[in-house]
Amino acid sequence: MPKIEAARTFGVGISSLKRYVATYRQGRSLAPKKRPGSKPKIDEGASRLLEADLEERPAATLPQRREFLWRVRGVEVSDSTVSRLLKRMGWTRKKDRWVRVSETSS
Repeated sequence: MPKIEAARTFGVGISSLKRYVATYRQGRSLAPKKRPGSKPKIDEGASRLLEADLEERPAATLPQRREFLWRVRGVEVSDSTVSRLLKRMGWTRKKDRWVRVSETSS
């Protein structure tokens, strides 16, 4: 099969296909590599605790949530990190409390 046709079949660019072929011919693995960057500071357990804290104390501020994570799990993060995590979890700040994004659309 011509390279251009293979690229279209697999939905990749011709340059990517050429790189994959060269990697294969060198005998190296085509498996995806490990994602770059550092490991997340907040693991699944800390996320669940934060979720429970949001339900229990919807009016708590970011510094209070950061302090909560430090006291309960020993996780030291910034207010920005907590804010980004809450956003990924589907929470948003509305006036004096945190609510799920789905609750704001009503």
